[in-house]
Amino acid sequence: MNLMEYKYKDMIHRCFRCGYCKFPTDWSDVTNCPPYARFRLESYSAGGRLWLIRAWLNGELEWSPNLANIVYSCVGCKNCVEKCPHSFNDDVVNMIIAAKTAMVDEGKIPKAVGEFLTNVQLHGNPYGMAAKRREDWMEGLNLEPYKNQEYLFYVGCEGSYDTRAQGAARATAKLLQKAGVSFGVLGSQEISDGNEVEMMGEDALLEDLAKKNIKMFTDLGVKKIITLSPHSYNVFKNRYPDFGGEFQVYHHSQILANLLKKGLIKAPEQADARITFHDPCFLGRWNEEYSAPRKVLAAIPGATFAEMARNKKGALCCGGGAGNFYTDFLGGSEDSPARIRAREADETKANILAVACPNCLTMLEDAVKTEGLEDKIKVRDISEILTA
Repeated sequence: MNLMEYKYKDMIHRCFRCGYCKFPTDWSDVTNCPPYARFRLESYSAGGRLWLIRAWLNGELEWSPNLANIVYSCVGCKNCVEKCPHSFNDDVVNMIIAAKTAMVDEGKIPKAVGEFLTNVQLHGNPYGMAAKRREDWMEGLNLEPYKNQEYLFYVGCEGSYDTRAQGAARATAKLLQKAGVSFGVLGSQEISDGNEVEMMGEDALLEDLAKKNIKMFTDLGVKKIITLSPHSYNVFKNRYPDFGGEFQVYHHSQILANLLKKGLIKAPEQADARITFHDPCFLGRWNEEYSAPRKVLAAIPGATFAEMARNKKGALCCGGGAGNFYTDFLGGSEDSPARIRAREADETKANILAVACPNCLTMLEDAVKTEGLEDKIKVRDISEILTA
């Protein structure tokens, strides 16, 4: 692909690297872009990355593995979209995704990205694990397969396969059962939602997954979906309509907040709990849902709540988006965004770091352990806190 074939050829030159894309909303630091926080090189910021992409498409810069790593280090957190003061700000991340698509089309992608996409294509999940293992998280819960219940509980790849994220899936299912919610699951029939595939630039695979899921949901009569992951919530809500899939989609934090409000579940008293919350990017900046998880935490009797300095629109991403929970382009340093975030949580004196995303759960729990903070602060999904 050259610049004339690039979807954003009339826009990408308008970024002049003012640097605002690296700031949080309160202008307190320049490290709110996760790759820039990790490497502290301008080329890893959104503005620097756009200049490299333009030079590559113009033929002024040869493709190299290093260039691909820089492009794929973008985790799609949308901090740049939030902070860019220019009229094209909504398309900053889209311009980077389009460059990833160009690299996919030319077969010039990092090895880890290739493994992720191949596993999703062949096995329906990025781990390359068997479909029957998707039911491991359900053991002992006596869950029903989806068959005309009010809701489909879509667990997603992380909740199904990752042993830590399975805890959040189980806790959410128990709360739904306790509240008497009519829901069913797909078990081994579930496949990837496609959100990370799109963030990696594989448009054709996203379309294939979306069409398969839409057909399955439609054939089963699904109208309403509860997702464990904000990533699933985002793609079902915002991208599936482009392929003919119109469903009522809810993140589990929204359902739990409503069940608490109606008195169908009660939060256990936790007088010794001091809780802080990490905003998931695909729930917050991508879908502007900041209140539901905080309503859940506010319902816990006896607990105190402390916001981290960077929160809501200004929160620092954990670094796990766009498949980086698997590819790990930002790991291996005390400046990895998840480790920075773990230290910020510790600064609030909280003893619980609450999350509402299986990716954040695994990224931040690993970071807390690496920082040696596991005796001071526990990472818990909001559903796990309600079932403590």
